[in-house]
Amino acid sequence: MSTNIKKAVILVSGGMDSAVTMAIAKEQGFLCHALSVSYGQRHSAELDAANELAKLQGAALHKTVVVDLRSIGGSALTSDIAVPESATEGIPVTYVPARNTIMLSIALGWAEVLGANDIFCGINAVDYSGYPDCRPEFLAAFQNLANLATKAGVEGAGLRVHAPLISMSKADIAREGIRLGVDFSRTVSCYQADEHGRACGRCDACRLRAAGFEDAGIADPTRYV
Repeated sequence: MSTNIKKAVILVSGGMDSAVTMAIAKEQGFLCHALSVSYGQRHSAELDAANELAKLQGAALHKTVVVDLRSIGGSALTSDIAVPESATEGIPVTYVPARNTIMLSIALGWAEVLGANDIFCGINAVDYSGYPDCRPEFLAAFQNLANLATKAGVEGAGLRVHAPLISMSKADIAREGIRLGVDFSRTVSCYQADEHGRACGRCDACRLRAAGFEDAGIADPTRYV
């Protein structure tokens, strides 16, 4: 058996960004281990999409870890706070406290178990909602933490956290996905999708996604209510 196989853990939410991220990792020659986190989000359609996309994109394994962030609340995605359907000032109520830190930490743990030195996530800091844990500074700090806090970091080859979409516009992400053969109709980005994965068309995630396809000159494949 070859010892040159590059393993990577890919955070997969079921949305368009993580689908493109996994396609990029695969193109770069990584054996992809897809990781989803059921954190108490408003619906399961996104996780259902993640499971389907992991199969379609040829993930070696797909694991879903349950973390009950609804028990602490504080976000429109993990409580009964209404999801905004128009632009708001500042960090919106859809921000989930510590979500990306928690998900990357789980990915870090699984990477150690797998003997993987690379983690990929779909964090974006261009067309995004202003979440503090989507900034390049956060990602750099987390990578430093990962290499201080793990056996792989102290004794091994170290761990790298990749965010290939971080400086891309939503239109660029849409174009890259088309180039890589991503079926965006299978992805779910909406904060309040129905049980069939159909999008509301009004929340921040839907507006950013629709604008990305429009700016890229690509027909929007999203299924709407």
